[in-house]
This record gives sequence, C-alpha cells and structure tokens, in this order.
Amino acid sequence: MRMIGLLAAVTLIGVAAASAQDIAGTEDCTKTSGLDRRTGCLQANVNFLQRTMTRNALEAHRRLQAAEAEITALKTMLAAMRKQMDELQAAKAAEKKVGGKKAEDKKSDGRK
Repeated sequence: MRMIGLLAAVTLIGVAAASAQDIAGTEDCTKTSGLDRRTGCLQANVNFLQRTMTRNALEAHRRLQAAEAEITALKTMLAAMRKQMDELQAAKAAEKKVGGKKAEDKKSDGRK
C-alpha cells in the first residue's frame, strides 16, 4: 500500500512538471470539460508527439546516412591521394638513383 502511495505521488509530481512545459502543437487539456473530450485531447497530443518523434528520427537517420556517404567518399579520395603521393615519391627516388648513377658514370669516365 505504501508503494502505491509513493508511485501516485511520483506520478502527480511528474504530471505537474509536464503541465508546466509548453510544447508547440499540443493543447492544454486541463481546460477541456467532459471526460470524452479530455481523453480525445490527450490522445491528439499523444498522436502529435508520436508523429513529431517519428519525423525527427527519420530526419536524423537521413542526416546520418548523408554523413556516412560523405565520409566514405572522403576516405576513397584520401586513399587515391595517398597512392598518388606514393607514386610521386617512388618516381622521385628513382630519379635520384638515375641522377646519381649518371654522376658516377661521369666521374668514372673522367678517371679513365
């Protein structure tokens, strides 16, 4: 029995805090007279909030997919640039070897 009283108190505190919040698009159902109208008002608020949450979740999912696609494209571009840089470094190293051999050939030709 004591547990039920505690749950009721927590629920009332939660309801009081919730009524203080102003959410755009929801109605204030406390001013509605009649149980059927109040229930309908609350159900309309629940439906509105569910649609809003679904719309926000879909938008967040769409943004996440766009970010993942952009990250994949950037990773691909980075891999291509790394490959190009490695090729340029290899060509530069080969050029140094060829240039060094030519210098050695000239020195050895001059010694003969």
